[in-house]
Amino acid sequence: MCAALLLTAGTVGATEEVPLVTGTHWTTSAPEVKKAYLVGLSNAILVDVAYQADNPKATMSDFSPKVAKGMKGQTLDTTLAALDNWYAAHPDQLQRPVVETIWFELVVPGLNKSK
Repeated sequence: MCAALLLTAGTVGATEEVPLVTGTHWTTSAPEVKKAYLVGLSNAILVDVAYQADNPKATMSDFSPKVAKGMKGQTLDTTLAALDNWYAAHPDQLQRPVVETIWFELVVPGLNKSK
């Protein structure tokens, strides 16, 4: 999956669309693929946070700063374990996108704790 994702994502105008990673993808992927997904997602968010830090129009209500704040204290391993546990406890939700699960199960509760 990882190699296919990299090849597809790196090809502008490719006919194959990069899939939205769901619980089905997550639960059938090897741990190193899961970590690669999380590192890629994290890097994209951190690049946006850095960009927004230099942008006077950026606010904490923007998506990436919220994710960064809500994920404070989480590590790669705790995030991976939380996702594994959530999908194991909700086998009927395997169609749910991983990024949605991260948002509602990790980011939002993290934001509520930091208030």
